[in-house]
Amino acid sequence: MADELANELAALVERSPRLMTVLQVVRQQALPDALVFSGAVYQTVWNALTDRPACYGIKDYDVGYYDPDTSFTAEDAVIRGMAAALEPPLRDLVEVRNQARVHLWFPHKFGHAYPPLRTTAEALRRFVCPAFAVGVRLESDGRLTVEAPFGLDDVFGMRLRVNQERGTAADWDRIITGLVERWPELVVETRE
Repeated sequence: MADELANELAALVERSPRLMTVLQVVRQQALPDALVFSGAVYQTVWNALTDRPACYGIKDYDVGYYDPDTSFTAEDAVIRGMAAALEPPLRDLVEVRNQARVHLWFPHKFGHAYPPLRTTAEALRRFVCPAFAVGVRLESDGRLTVEAPFGLDDVFGMRLRVNQERGTAADWDRIITGLVERWPELVVETRE
């Protein structure tokens, strides 16, 4: 990944008060191997590129962390802790999930197997679109770590294409239609 784009992404994230609040609370909660990822990150970039307000179109803030304790009780305690640490409206917009548990519920929700993950960043490789596969972490020294296994060209190019490592998601058309309605500048590559 080009350091220049990672630095630009970090600068855009730092200018988003809501996203920075979520990152600060995640850091305060000391969630293991935590990342804020997906829409809250790539849509922040798109908003900057299209001169929209920083929070435009962002429906939620996904937080992933990795805890080998895959019990529902442990995950629920983390979810409740995050909720208690956030004020409205963020309290209702932050979705927290233990990435070590995803393989337990994914097949029931999406109808196909999902091999267990070993880290939170590994989950990014399985996102439906390379542009979605970006996460950030606020480190203890205040710098932002950017995780983007497919790089950031698609994010900054506003390009949507199928993640070839995963294949086309069953709900691809619904996802893409909703995004193009909010950001008509997006370039959608045809599925194979």
